[in-house]
Amino acid sequence: MEEKVSVWKSNLTNGLILGLIGIVYYLIMYFFDLTLNQVQGYVFLVITIVVLFFLVKSYRDNYLHGQMTYGQAVGAGMVIFLYYSIISAVFIYLLYAVIDPGLIDKQLAMAEEMMLKRGLPQEAMDTAMKVQQKMVKPGIIAPLSILQNMFYGLIISLIIGIFVKKQGNPLIDSDDVR
Repeated sequence: MEEKVSVWKSNLTNGLILGLIGIVYYLIMYFFDLTLNQVQGYVFLVITIVVLFFLVKSYRDNYLHGQMTYGQAVGAGMVIFLYYSIISAVFIYLLYAVIDPGLIDKQLAMAEEMMLKRGLPQEAMDTAMKVQQKMVKPGIIAPLSILQNMFYGLIISLIIGIFVKKQGNPLIDSDDVR
């Protein structure tokens, strides 16, 4: 009788790997003062997709004997992203609360600059900036980042699941044939 593999235990290491890659990438962007650069977000998205593909594939090959349904692939991707999201949220909280509290002011200035470029009336800008000032706090950013990351994780996992799933032939792989 085969042991049931826990998707939570099996993917803890994978979640830690993705979390550490995310932290290292964000620190590199921080040290080069590119944290507010929109292009770096797209670059990290591509990195995340590639890394998650290999992590889910590794789970399939190492724990599921090379066979995985679409649902298992999506589930594994979501578990990995949950671990990543928690690690990322802790890091984001520490970054905004301890490491560089001035980063919030940079974000607010960038948001105001974007509104000026769009030509918003001053009244609308003032209202939007009041809302931004209330929302851009480490205690709010960190939990919202978990929700945001889980949403992106679901979309990415749904796509990756298509490519990682691998089901055997039930006539050949059946245990009853022996």
